[in-house]
Amino acid sequence: MTDIRELLLSRIRDVPDHPEPGVMFKDITPLLADPAAFTALTDALAGIAATTGATKIVGLEARGFILGAPVAVRAGLGFIPVRKAGKLPGATLSQAYDLEYGSAEIEVHAEDICAGDRILVVDDVLATGGTAEASLQLVRRAGAEVAGLAVLMELGFLGGRARVEPVLAGASLEALLTI
Repeated sequence: MTDIRELLLSRIRDVPDHPEPGVMFKDITPLLADPAAFTALTDALAGIAATTGATKIVGLEARGFILGAPVAVRAGLGFIPVRKAGKLPGATLSQAYDLEYGSAEIEVHAEDICAGDRILVVDDVLATGGTAEASLQLVRRAGAEVAGLAVLMELGFLGGRARVEPVLAGASLEALLTI
């Protein structure tokens, strides 16, 4: 794990003051551009999917789509996008959640998640945990079981783990990197 950790860290670029002054943005586009690093990341997340017994992968808009779709393919599982409200056609289930300054809403196609599914939620970053928490609640409301949450990196200083662990109710939370 140390080798993959070093590889992944070496391909994540710090961008100061983005999107606003005082924020150090973790840019994963160099990692995505490196086929060896992207493959290593995909393999590691697919391994987590296998360990958790997931039957489907949920990817959170937007970078969770980029990571989750190849993980689903590698693991031989279906992929389900969770989108911002109003982006999906047809019948949806939605979940509102609070942000630091305001609120947001996410949606999933109602027919994509079924009772008996074991869902692994995949995203790039666990920060404050609001979107992850809402996605886990949405999965449960759709009648599926939460297999876990897997992220490329956890920004530990923002406390997202403490927010999502109660909603995980014992399901796994795996972060390949903790910053």
